[in-house]
Amino acid sequence: SLAQSETGPTQKTPVSPTCSATSRPPGPPQSRAGSPATKPLQCFLRVARLTFLAENLAMNHKIEILNDRLFPVDRAPLFDAFADPVKLAAWWGPEGFSNTISAFDLKPGGHWLITMTADNGADFHNRWTFEDVVPGQTVRMTHHEPVHVFTLEMHFTAEDGGARLSWRMLFDRTAENEAMEKFLHAANEQNFDRLERLLDRAETSR
Repeated sequence: SLAQSETGPTQKTPVSPTCSATSRPPGPPQSRAGSPATKPLQCFLRVARLTFLAENLAMNHKIEILNDRLFPVDRAPLFDAFADPVKLAAWWGPEGFSNTISAFDLKPGGHWLITMTADNGADFHNRWTFEDVVPGQTVRMTHHEPVHVFTLEMHFTAEDGGARLSWRMLFDRTAENEAMEKFLHAANEQNFDRLERLLDRAETSR
């Protein structure tokens, strides 16, 4: 499996403080700045800011790879090219790969097992878990070891002139994953090239 060590010094995630009740003497709330009446709002804003910073810090430790392409077909056949394992096996992976799909349960919690075979005969066994599936719209899934761990979000949207497929991959930021970043972006474009050819053949044969 890929090395999981972080590059650079470890950064601690800020811890959001909790807002405790502030005692104040009896009487109507005071309105001037810093008075007990304004402290709950100040505390809320402080917690919201630290939460935002923590979320952004976590994202900075991820590698994000984005690919998208507009295909000249309706959204339904574009989604079907993924949802049908026979069609999926015909285009998944970069150029030169063939695929054998032994399990494909397209639902939340379902598993997908695929063996990708390179043109030199080397087999790469891949195991996925579907996290979220909205038919015709969205698929979010996790790729497990032994190769590398990452999440992939696929969004299918209808547009003028066809349907767009958008991919978002998220990896932990490791030295090995950083070295693969440019390769993976190019490999995803080859995925889209193969998908486009499959859709073209389907349109031609109609």
